[in-house]
Amino acid sequence: MRYVMVQIPKTPASSSPAPRSVPTSADVARLAGVSRATVSYVLNNTSAVRISEPTRRRVHDAAKELGYVPHAAARSLRAGQSRLVVMPAPAFPVGPLYSRFMTELQWALGRLDYTVVQFGTVGLHGDEAVRAWAELRPVAVLVAGAQLDPQGVAVLKRAGARAVVTLGPEAVEGAHALLMDHTAVGRRAGRHLHDVGRRRIGVVVPAEAGLEAFSQPRLRGVRDALDGTGATVTELPLAYEEGAAARLAARWPDLGLDGLFAYNDEYAMLLMRALQDRGVRVPHDTAVIGADDLMLGRLLRPRLSTVHLELPSGRDLAELVDRAVRTPGLPTERHTVLGAEVVHRESS
Repeated sequence: MRYVMVQIPKTPASSSPAPRSVPTSADVARLAGVSRATVSYVLNNTSAVRISEPTRRRVHDAAKELGYVPHAAARSLRAGQSRLVVMPAPAFPVGPLYSRFMTELQWALGRLDYTVVQFGTVGLHGDEAVRAWAELRPVAVLVAGAQLDPQGVAVLKRAGARAVVTLGPEAVEGAHALLMDHTAVGRRAGRHLHDVGRRRIGVVVPAEAGLEAFSQPRLRGVRDALDGTGATVTELPLAYEEGAAARLAARWPDLGLDGLFAYNDEYAMLLMRALQDRGVRVPHDTAVIGADDLMLGRLLRPRLSTVHLELPSGRDLAELVDRAVRTPGLPTERHTVLGAEVVHRESS
């Protein structure tokens, strides 16, 4: 047996560039011809120290040329306080209305010099999720839905969070609460259908996990609105799928419903299309109303009636967070923030 030795030539060291060092504020100061303190004042937008406009431009130009960005964690250590706001991703499917609100809120917090981090919660629940948020040492945590309890609030505050704010149907002890009364949405929809002469009302309840905190209060609101009127309410579980909508539409003659509150505009558009495909006339046979007042609902024919929701201002919520951060002993506040008004269009 023979062995053949093959020599593999070494790659010259010069062919692999050495990793570039991370630029520091000292590098920016040298290039701009200023002190490190001046760099800090300029890049942190410190208003207490007056810096001339030419100097500011030199510092910004030097930072851009070097690719320097401030170290958020180091800045927090120097200041003795984090400027990090954690916003856990909701554990429920979000629609366009909620997405617009969150975008406005992040913009408003950024204007107040906070760094906003959206934290993915896939696979994390309860105490495990709270500990993961606390590890980031945020100065504030904004939690949507029923993802937090009083023990979780205490954990976050012990980790340094000065403001814990919940956005949902119920308040949590120890946290500021923006209360969203979804029963009012159902009451408005149910009363509207009754006012236009409908007496056999179906209410869509989404099958998707995480929406129960919204769908059940809306169903309860419809029942409250129709209590004592002689009208009936039928709960209609529905997944947000074309096949599920088609199967429900096929049962429509047996259900005998003449009015439909479809949870929101997206489910309303899904089911209304399936009903029309089965020959159900809207609104002649069945009046339909959704919620959220999405633009797409106005483009349908017939145009979709809806419950217009007035979410809190992102700017107002950002100011609440800032107030709580600056005033650690601030008593917890509770605000009911969800306005609901019917917009009557052709579908009902």
